[in-house]
Amino acid sequence: MNKTTAWFLACRPKTLSVSLSPVLVGSAIAWHDTGTLLWLPLLAAALGAAFIQIGTNLFNDVGDFLRGTDTPDRLGPKRATAEGWLTPGMVKAGAWLSFALAFLCGIYLVWHGGWPIVAIGLASLAAGWAYTGGPKPIAYGPLGEVFVFIFFGLIAVGGSYYLQTLSLTPTTLLAASLVGLHAAAVITVNNYRDLDGDKANGKNTLAVRLGRPATRHVYSVEMLSPYALLPLLAGLGWAAALPLLSLPLALKLIARFRREAPGLVFNGILAATAGLQLFFAIMLTLAFALA
Repeated sequence: MNKTTAWFLACRPKTLSVSLSPVLVGSAIAWHDTGTLLWLPLLAAALGAAFIQIGTNLFNDVGDFLRGTDTPDRLGPKRATAEGWLTPGMVKAGAWLSFALAFLCGIYLVWHGGWPIVAIGLASLAAGWAYTGGPKPIAYGPLGEVFVFIFFGLIAVGGSYYLQTLSLTPTTLLAASLVGLHAAAVITVNNYRDLDGDKANGKNTLAVRLGRPATRHVYSVEMLSPYALLPLLAGLGWAAALPLLSLPLALKLIARFRREAPGLVFNGILAATAGLQLFFAIMLTLAFALA
């Protein structure tokens, strides 16, 4: 494994769309409301969000290794630190570098958006580190889905809209909830796949707390709730129905999630769930752009 490939895989590119989707949606709502789009804040927000997710992923990579939860029996994709592709020090340094790059993006965003962006940026960086770091990592408790819903839904969409308009609306928060629910479903797949190993290593995720049957219901609710809430966007007219184009894929994934036995197949379901979230977000972006 050469270093370039190792770093690429450590960043977990298949799920990076989870941080970019909300920026698209928030910016599209702003375009719908104002008729203008500020490209530099949009680009800085997208880069900042991506760097925070990459940094969080790298901290997770090295943190799980140091805590002993990335064992040879792990079902998920291979991790750079556990496989010895990169040293713990290298991965930790890469995580801090990613956060530093996000901070640089944040300097411009604070200049543009003011003190609310300071609060959003610092909270996002702190949460990204605390997801696997600190004495009580978020990823080792039952609030992982809540964390993702808040930071990759409400805050990411709301913050992107705020950067364009310096305001916030109920419609933006509704759209943020739709995006956040699908993002949370990605974590649910991850934790369902790793349930047995997590339980053995004291990682008490929501899936560990609830068990497999209840977690299957949680995944179904996370996947279907955004479609059930679409009628609240009826003010967009016919365009509000565009995200329904992704519903067949959601139903197919729910069926696979319920049918398949826990194993490596869930790596594909995880990537497909992230793809579904991106597809839904793009359709939602088009709905606001065309309405």
